[in-house]
Amino acid sequence: MKVIGLTGGIASGKSMVASRLMQLGARIIDADQIARRLTEPGSEVLREIGRVFGSQYLDAQGNLRRKALGNLIFSDPAQRDKLDRLMHPRIREEISRQMIQAKLEGAEILILVAPLLLEAGLEDLVDEIWVVALDRENQKKRLMQRDNLTDEQAEGRLASQCTLAEKLGKATRVIDNRGDLLAAEKQIDALWRGVQDHGSC
Repeated sequence: MKVIGLTGGIASGKSMVASRLMQLGARIIDADQIARRLTEPGSEVLREIGRVFGSQYLDAQGNLRRKALGNLIFSDPAQRDKLDRLMHPRIREEISRQMIQAKLEGAEILILVAPLLLEAGLEDLVDEIWVVALDRENQKKRLMQRDNLTDEQAEGRLASQCTLAEKLGKATRVIDNRGDLLAAEKQIDALWRGVQDHGSC
């Protein structure tokens, strides 16, 4: 089974790329979806977050107050490190479990969608790294619009990730997302054909 890590900066278009790859027949593991499932009400991870960061980050129904916690961790690197130490090992464990399951089920090409692929040290789980590239100006604009953030909040989130240059330095393939959807899909389709032509490993 060939495992491709799909990454890129926040709001760079990873979800669009993953959606297209799924349409083309790729098996997908999404690290963000795993993180959300791990922090569902009543989960052990959510209880630990409440213990470490305080009950004010949970609402009356026991849901994680994601925006409030985000504002904390993206403004304080020490708090972000605490959350990373709590979350990253558990996310990695679940990714590994799903990868084993995919292999048992006969998947030939697996896409691991992980915004923090490099930051969380997940590179050793993948055979290739595909980076969705978007210039910082447009990335910041999309992020502010998507998450209704101030300029300062957006900058904090951008600063928490590896720079595009660092990601490109690790990239096996690059998807340039500065153009329109059709231009991006042409690149994705070509990459998919290429990886199929080379077969699974």
